[in-house]
Amino acid sequence: MTTRRLRGGRVHDPANAAGGEVRDVVMRDGRIVALDPREAVDEEIDASGCIVLAGGIDLHSHIGGGKVNLARMLLPAHRCTPGTLQTGLRYAEMGYTSVFEPAMAASNARQAHMEMGDVPIVDHGAYVMLGNDETFLEMLARGTGPERLRDYVGWMVHATKAHGVKVVNPAGISAFKFNQRKLDVDERHVHWQVTPRQVIASLARAVHELGLAHPLHIHASNLGVAGNIASTLATMEALEGLPGHLTHVQFHSYGTEGPKQFSSAALALVEALDAHPNCSIDVGQVLFGQTVTASADTMRQYANLDFASPRKAVIADIECDSGCGVLPFRYREQSYVNALQWSIGLELFLQVRDPWRVVLTTDHPNGAPFTSYPHLMRLLMDKPFRDAQLARLHPEVAAQSALRHIGRELSLDEIAIMTRAAPARLLGLRDRGHLGAGAAADVAVYREQGDAEAMFSRAAWVFKDGELVVRDGRVVATPVGATHFSEPEFDAGVQRLLGDAPLGVHGRHAAIGPDELCACCNGGRLFPWACVPRSL
Repeated sequence: MTTRRLRGGRVHDPANAAGGEVRDVVMRDGRIVALDPREAVDEEIDASGCIVLAGGIDLHSHIGGGKVNLARMLLPAHRCTPGTLQTGLRYAEMGYTSVFEPAMAASNARQAHMEMGDVPIVDHGAYVMLGNDETFLEMLARGTGPERLRDYVGWMVHATKAHGVKVVNPAGISAFKFNQRKLDVDERHVHWQVTPRQVIASLARAVHELGLAHPLHIHASNLGVAGNIASTLATMEALEGLPGHLTHVQFHSYGTEGPKQFSSAALALVEALDAHPNCSIDVGQVLFGQTVTASADTMRQYANLDFASPRKAVIADIECDSGCGVLPFRYREQSYVNALQWSIGLELFLQVRDPWRVVLTTDHPNGAPFTSYPHLMRLLMDKPFRDAQLARLHPEVAAQSALRHIGRELSLDEIAIMTRAAPARLLGLRDRGHLGAGAAADVAVYREQGDAEAMFSRAAWVFKDGELVVRDGRVVATPVGATHFSEPEFDAGVQRLLGDAPLGVHGRHAAIGPDELCACCNGGRLFPWACVPRSL
């Protein structure tokens, strides 16, 4: 394979304490290698005047599964949910090389893998949704011991070839089917008589003991509801010190202060994050314009039906396994609520003290399309630009937002952490998200300029496993991406107890085998990650 040297670029590689020094980066056989500057190479690229980063990693973006296809059908002419081909191309053009689907229904795992496999260039993986499936809730209600619950979770990860585990509105999707319209963290499910706190604690323990690299991925209770900061803080406590990743926390950081009884609780979450080193977050930033919201949280999507724009929606159950709610939505600058949501997300990014525990996301497409990332980066790096945007908003938000008093501008190193190094660490991808010797040669090069949005919108060069895939912002090759999944250890005897219930198919066909996964993913490479079992 070709040996390439990127000469003279300014390297930002925070995982290896490289904070902008000018040096070479060499790629050979799909890996970063240490090479004497005088040694001959097959191709040398002049990267002077450029920023060199590891390829971007998006740990929460809805790119595969039935809900995404429904979103595309509801807004067929709009770019907020591009098709599989355009998804891969747009990510690559921005310098991203790995994307993770955060809400894979177990009964729909095959289709989700096939759809992700149809996204070119980028590697991918998915988190299987548990905590609302009737099998798990029944086991929990019966008082099944933690060891058997762990084996069930392990088998589900194995069967669906998931990389991690996601819980959406713990027990709330199931409760909605029994006509409950809300479920607080310590409120009992009307049928199963279990609480979201029990669900979170049980799943977090199982994920930890199985040794999955990514902590339990949590979509907390009461998304979008004024005052839901109480639920978010209670969710952090429910982890009982075990690792947990709270996702799209902008939608879970609302207070009830002020005349509209809707206010920012960003600072309360920031302080709680300081007090809970076991927790990490991604933000789910809202940006203005048309998008479509696609979520398994049917309870909350049903509550939002009147806000759909245009007025159409899909609300569905999935095999008593999960839910699905898809609503088009337009975020407006002159809406008090939307403007405050925009402000809250930026407050979170700019006030969290440890950039290694906060990841840049828009919860694509729920807060905004992933193609908005360069705009978001500029908002975070350029205070005058941010202030100008703030001045355009609903006047009460513009006048009262804490954002106008925050002078912090994120550095390139901090952007590299939030979009590369931190998600790689949180996902356990030891050879991704950095440019050290032995790392995968996923590299993004940007021409340095003062406008961060312009810089991050079109990479000068992008290399995927050492292969050139983007030149001057245009895709020049479309290799098939690889699939990341976890291989936990568990007692296989649990499958005999489950029968055909969890996935709705005969036991012989329940688990996706490696050959089938490879076929689903268009012959892409498989990256199984061994898990290291842990004890409490």
